[in-house]
Amino acid sequence: MKELSEVISPGEISAAVRRLGAEINRDYAGRGILAVCVLNGSFIFFSDLIRELTTPVEADFLKVRSYASTKSSGDVEVDCWLKTDIKGKDVLIVEDIVDTGLTLSVIIQRLKADNPKTLKVCALLDKRAGRKAEINPDYTGFLVDDHFLVGYGLDLDGHYRNLRGVCKVRPPGLKFP
Repeated sequence: MKELSEVISPGEISAAVRRLGAEINRDYAGRGILAVCVLNGSFIFFSDLIRELTTPVEADFLKVRSYASTKSSGDVEVDCWLKTDIKGKDVLIVEDIVDTGLTLSVIIQRLKADNPKTLKVCALLDKRAGRKAEINPDYTGFLVDDHFLVGYGLDLDGHYRNLRGVCKVRPPGLKFP
């Protein structure tokens, strides 16, 4: 088992989800949105977030991957795409973490081709240190340092998604700062 150190507590996550929900409710007041969950990592955040929304919400899911263990492969593979027609809709992409931005840039490019009315991004975590694409979420829960993070849906080789907080993983042979 890897050594973990909590960097965001469950209470801090709950407060951030409530804050993000309030911001989205304010911005979309009187309008419905299509919330798009980016699987697999966003499913816990997505379910908590949409329960905070008071505006009418439609939900759909897409599944992409670009990580192999702790490193981004740089290649974005689409496993499952939306079933909903997004033309003319207000679309909110819900993402667990924006790291290099490459995955999200591919998603945005593809969604824009389907002519949504608006397209915004809500990310629980924004890790700007490794950014390779010009992507900035419209709604951000936390700015995070350049560590590999797990918990609250984020995984390492399929493990740790069930942690209630967000933890950094200690690389083998290194101590936590």
